[in-house]
Amino acid sequence: MRRLLFAAAAGLVVAAPAHAATLSVAPGLFSPAHARLQVAAQLTVPRQVGVSLVNRRGHRLGWIVPPSRRTTLAVGWNGRFHGRRVADGRYEVRLVYRSHVLATAPLRVDGTPPDLVGLRADNGSTAFTGDGPLLTTVSPNGDGFRDKVDVTFRLKEAATVTMDVTRTVKVPHVLTTVTEKLGPGVHTMTWTPAATTNPRTFLIRLTATDRAANQIVYGAPNAFVGRVPKGVVVRIQGIDAAFNQPSYAPGQSARITISTDEPELTYRVLHAGPEQVVTYADNQLAGVDTGAAPVTLDWKAWQSTPHTIPFVIPNVPSGLYYVQFGGADGRVGYAPFVVRPATLGTTSRVLVVLPTNTWQAYNFQDVDGNGYGDTWYAGPPNSTVKLSRTYIARGVPPRFYRYDLPFLHWLYWSGKNAEFISDSDFDLIASGDDLARAYDLVLFEGHEEYVTSHEYDVVQRFRDLGGNLMFLSANNFFWKVDKKGQTLRKIGMWRDVGRPEAGLIGVQYRANDDGQHQGLFTVTQAALAPWLWDGTGLADGSTFGQFVGGYGIEIDSTTPLSPPGTQVLAQIPDLFGPGITAQMAYYETVAGAKVFAAGSLDFGGSATFWPVKRMLDNLWVRLSQP
Repeated sequence: MRRLLFAAAAGLVVAAPAHAATLSVAPGLFSPAHARLQVAAQLTVPRQVGVSLVNRRGHRLGWIVPPSRRTTLAVGWNGRFHGRRVADGRYEVRLVYRSHVLATAPLRVDGTPPDLVGLRADNGSTAFTGDGPLLTTVSPNGDGFRDKVDVTFRLKEAATVTMDVTRTVKVPHVLTTVTEKLGPGVHTMTWTPAATTNPRTFLIRLTATDRAANQIVYGAPNAFVGRVPKGVVVRIQGIDAAFNQPSYAPGQSARITISTDEPELTYRVLHAGPEQVVTYADNQLAGVDTGAAPVTLDWKAWQSTPHTIPFVIPNVPSGLYYVQFGGADGRVGYAPFVVRPATLGTTSRVLVVLPTNTWQAYNFQDVDGNGYGDTWYAGPPNSTVKLSRTYIARGVPPRFYRYDLPFLHWLYWSGKNAEFISDSDFDLIASGDDLARAYDLVLFEGHEEYVTSHEYDVVQRFRDLGGNLMFLSANNFFWKVDKKGQTLRKIGMWRDVGRPEAGLIGVQYRANDDGQHQGLFTVTQAALAPWLWDGTGLADGSTFGQFVGGYGIEIDSTTPLSPPGTQVLAQIPDLFGPGITAQMAYYETVAGAKVFAAGSLDFGGSATFWPVKRMLDNLWVRLSQP
């Protein structure tokens, strides 16, 4: 009898702590990828206890906390046993003393992101050629036809879904965001672009997050679009038009490819530069009408597919022109083209080179519809650009109104006469000897960053024969490119293949800060080139550039490889830091060549302002003569 009483007392000792033990886990819905499971337990007396995880059949999978003598515990668990993550599912966490379960807590493990099943995009109307499940064309003109994009998907579980409409460069830049908490089932999220949205592609990135904080993102954060689930690409279409090459001779047959859902188009031809209008927008051109009668096209048959029309280049003076297309809804599209001289040097001994290679290198037109521009500026894996693409921003070349148009205004407004070519036209010039027979001055008015071996050879030979050069921007002749048909491929820097650009230009690219610092040029040693400052009122120590807020963005400097006798005419000291100075330079050769380089990217953009317009007049007088 006494033995039975003792045994009963011992049983009470074991049972008592079971009722006094507590166990808690947080979060109860646990994703090992985003948190550590916080496990806490407490007993009234010390015991050899552990914490185990068992499945729904009661089979123990492992010890979260191995047995040890304790009264309390507080640990974090990574959701793994022996390095392997526990599968998704429902489990029970147990506080165990020997064979006794002192306390339990339910646990659901969920480490799987909430897929957007069947993700697709639709414009609510007829698809345009090239559209697919994740690419749709929208033309937001308010006519009820392709005005919006519906993004549809199915959720298997509740999730918070964020839709970011982005404009991509190297990375996506968010324009608008919509976030919704959604349950299981089919859902649609809608973006209705503003009618003023510039034509180009936009990447819609979707982020889905479930209650366990598992997250999945659809839409690449860079141009490596195959590395993550694809997002939705929306092609905003206006009147997208482009010639099949950058330049033509008068009378030559050309072709223009147009994509639009306008039922009818009217076009006319204008000359860029002589207009007495200043443009302040990157999606506008304002030229002088060439006088040809407007042409109207019935476009109903082509509202859902690109179409190419023939076009005969008018018999006009060499220059930059554009075809302006318009529709009844007010949409406008431009197709610029260069008219080269029928015969070099017949109307002027000055040649202006328009930087068509650079324009297309900075063109983020996304022809393949993957959400990123088809340019190396979108980042790898892009390595080529095509010269026959429509420019985004309704067809206006990038930064045209800031860097190129002011020079054209100065040229025409001051009564100067010049012939024009594109970069591609160097293919038609056999040698620098031919160039020297036709011209005394070759003027690079813009950002001439990308040149082929042939262009470099022709220009260098021209200089060596005594031809004069003028560079009104910076970072010129920097990249070597190869041209096959209408495709450019970037090869490498000219300075790395033994032809540093300073040896030709006098200065070469030094630095870039994207325009964060702008500075004033200070005249240095005016006596070295008194002809440049004649009539400007500038002398040693004088500054200029206040009228445009200073210069910079990208800058050039002289180097030990600059030609002998290269003179620094003005500079912006320490613009980007100690010793990082922009330099305006000039040199002459024994053969009689005279070479001027502005030294800052945006110098040509101030061509119509005093005293720069006077400086350009002085340069023209000196360099346009043999």
